[in-house]
Amino acid sequence: MSCGNHHDLDCGSILAALDAFIDGEESDLDRVKIAQHLHECGPCLQEQHVEQLVKAIVARGGGGERCSEQIRARIVTRIREVRVEMTVLRTSD
Repeated sequence: MSCGNHHDLDCGSILAALDAFIDGEESDLDRVKIAQHLHECGPCLQEQHVEQLVKAIVARGGGGERCSEQIRARIVTRIREVRVEMTVLRTSD
């Protein structure tokens, strides 16, 4: 994934650090550089939003437990489907 622009940190590194960044935990990457990348890169920013939604959904329904990768994948798929549906509805008006 990439927006096509050059960044100090590549998108793969950013995506690998998103969980820790969202949770306010330490990572190998500088939080300021991650935030700058997210500000400049639309695709990575969208992934951050998806991850935040997944965490919120799981926290509401899971009692604070981590969900399986299969459930997480289903949630992410549904979020993306809803986004596409909303885009289609907006463009058809």
